[in-house]
Amino acid sequence: MEKPPLTILLASPRGFCAGVDRAIEIVEKSLLKFGAPVYVRHEIVHNKHVLEDLRAKGAVFVKELDEVPEGAPVIFSAHGVPKRVPEAALKRNMIFVDATCPLVSKVHREAEMHHKMGRQIILIGHAGHPEVVGTMGQLPDGAVTLVETVADIAKLAVKDETQIAFVTQTTLSIDDTKEIVDALRLKYPAVTAPKKEDICYATTNRQLAVKDIAPRADAVVVIGSKNSSNSNRLVEVAKAYGAKRAFLADRAEDLPWDELKDIRVLGLTAGASAPENLVQRVIELARERFDVTLETTVVAQETVTFKIPRILAGVE
Repeated sequence: MEKPPLTILLASPRGFCAGVDRAIEIVEKSLLKFGAPVYVRHEIVHNKHVLEDLRAKGAVFVKELDEVPEGAPVIFSAHGVPKRVPEAALKRNMIFVDATCPLVSKVHREAEMHHKMGRQIILIGHAGHPEVVGTMGQLPDGAVTLVETVADIAKLAVKDETQIAFVTQTTLSIDDTKEIVDALRLKYPAVTAPKKEDICYATTNRQLAVKDIAPRADAVVVIGSKNSSNSNRLVEVAKAYGAKRAFLADRAEDLPWDELKDIRVLGLTAGASAPENLVQRVIELARERFDVTLETTVVAQETVTFKIPRILAGVE
């Protein structure tokens, strides 16, 4: 039987960002330097397959430091940690390597600077996300107020309207965040904004690429894990910008292929913590069912790289 035609609109940029590349490299180089096992506090990045691969190499993921044996090396995840975590590690004389994404560290420094200047800090983000927990944990309890929606702005109360500032989680939806920031500025015109956008370049670029392909697609597939904030935002963006259907899947085998049998244009991308081989597997399975034409849509070129911590310098 002749296969039906399918055009796959391949979003670019997609997949791994510089912060994720760096975090994975930190775990791999730590394994080379210290030997297995190397402990990692929380998931180094939010992707099931990356974690499985690192576990196979000798990484052990734990929730808290008290699960790490004395003398064993420990790595802090790319999402950042509250200050109490490295302080506790120092008290236990632990060898630790901080894999916090430099763009998350930038938000931490902003929050600390605002606090030193006496400003009340508003953090736009999702409650319970490790990045939000880490950012709030840079400062004393009560110094940071979390808002998640425009509705939260209406309920917000501040001590001094001339002494407030906002920062944001790096993996949010650009459009949703703009709505919240606009509402915040309307209520508090004197609010201080970040000098440079807090939403990271990779999140922005991946959302722009999806905005480009979504209006032309019968369905959009986002490869990424369910607990990945930036991957979930890509699904939301796809739906908001015209995709008839949008799916988040850890791998190609998880997709509802029967539901996709009548489509003729498929948008395909991956969250910033999803490896490229998972995207290529979607294309492989699509080719088993369709006569596939690939079309790559490029909205930006990414050249950002981040240095690894000094403790791992020279490890090959």
